[in-house]
Amino acid sequence: MASHSAAAPPPLPLWVMFRLGLFQMGLGMMSILVLGVLNRILIKELAVPATLVTLTIAMHQFVSPVRVWFGQLSDAHPLGGYHRTGYVWGGALAFTLVTYAIVQVIWQVGQSLDQAGWSLVTQGWIGLLGLLFAAYGICVSSSSTPFAALLVDVSEEEDRGKLVGIVWSMLTVGIVVGAILSSVLLRQLELDTPIELLQQSVNRLFLVVLTVVFALAIASTWGVEAKYSRYHVRSRACNNPENITLGRALKILTANSQTWRFFLFLVLMTLSLFIQEPILEPFGGEVFGMTIAETTRLNAYWGMGTLVGLSFTGFLIVPRLGKIRTTIYGCWGVAWMFLLLIISGVTQQVWLFQLQLFLFGIAAGVTTTGALSLMLDLTAAETAGTFIGAWGLAQAIARGSATVVGGTALDIGRQLFGVPLLAYGFVFCLPILGMLAAVLLLKQVDVSQFRQQSQVAIAKVLAEDLE
Repeated sequence: MASHSAAAPPPLPLWVMFRLGLFQMGLGMMSILVLGVLNRILIKELAVPATLVTLTIAMHQFVSPVRVWFGQLSDAHPLGGYHRTGYVWGGALAFTLVTYAIVQVIWQVGQSLDQAGWSLVTQGWIGLLGLLFAAYGICVSSSSTPFAALLVDVSEEEDRGKLVGIVWSMLTVGIVVGAILSSVLLRQLELDTPIELLQQSVNRLFLVVLTVVFALAIASTWGVEAKYSRYHVRSRACNNPENITLGRALKILTANSQTWRFFLFLVLMTLSLFIQEPILEPFGGEVFGMTIAETTRLNAYWGMGTLVGLSFTGFLIVPRLGKIRTTIYGCWGVAWMFLLLIISGVTQQVWLFQLQLFLFGIAAGVTTTGALSLMLDLTAAETAGTFIGAWGLAQAIARGSATVVGGTALDIGRQLFGVPLLAYGFVFCLPILGMLAAVLLLKQVDVSQFRQQSQVAIAKVLAEDLE
């Protein structure tokens, strides 16, 4: 076990906040590879049915409950003397290796389809692919949950708005960098590229990017926990925090009424924020008559706005308004943007649609920064990993559900109204109601009451050892 000083660690410098953001930048690059490149290859080049592809890829979300376990594991069982760093590095190595294995299985799916059609062998390869995507989700959870807990460990409450703004801005930067790197390394490919050349180019892309992502995970966290972690300082009041098992950690988690309120808020807020994601491009095509290239560029307006919102909220808004008020104003902003989205469809003004997406991105950035900063505050130091796992589970449930709810609501809207604009308007009304309900829940969240209830629950659980 590494030795830890009893003195409080130094404050986290700005440049270290940016260095920590390199990990999120790597995850952003990964998302482009998995949800962009692999999704496209399976559906377009290999002609696997889109429903089957999305269900297979979604396996990485279905395993999200393991986040709570990995969070508790990093709380209770240090690796190499530290609670977070070893898990971050080990998980990063695992998810990069599993991702490369996924690519190789995808080529086997294509070869089997070409030679035998939908045979038992092909179905077996698809099944293996689903298992590998589940393994990918488990590996990402084993790395990203301890990383988020590390953000709690190394920061003070007043700095968390800045830290969240920087780290999650770097996630967006990673998406942009991943998209550019992918386009450069695949630029020689034409629409009807032979599968052998496609396989060679994609394998090279993944080798390069996965190596970079693993290097970023190491570089972002090297030495940070050793110098800046406050975990042991904060948990000294706890007789032996490493004896808090998963069962006891879950007791602490569920004993707090504030935890349940914030969990439900996160689900509602995230669901409302992303319900438009699966239908935004079809909306542009059906209502505005946009081409595929034009609807693809819509993501740029949203992305730029989100980056702006994430960048300035932590530095300018959170310090002035506080985390709860910032998040509430962000939720209101998102609700108004959905109303503006409906208005843009009614008026058929493309410029208004594009402006709405940019403003929507800003509102989403404000909401995300406020909510994530608050999330780090609503985390008991002794069981930080467990709480972070629970918050990650709430977001994963909501992101996974948003695609299903958005698509299903659109089909219901088409049946009810028959007119595309009314069908889409029906869908866009749902997140307005969702954000209003999320605000009502958030107004009942009290950080000081959360801390009081958590300390009582921790003391009660630890007292069980003495009985």
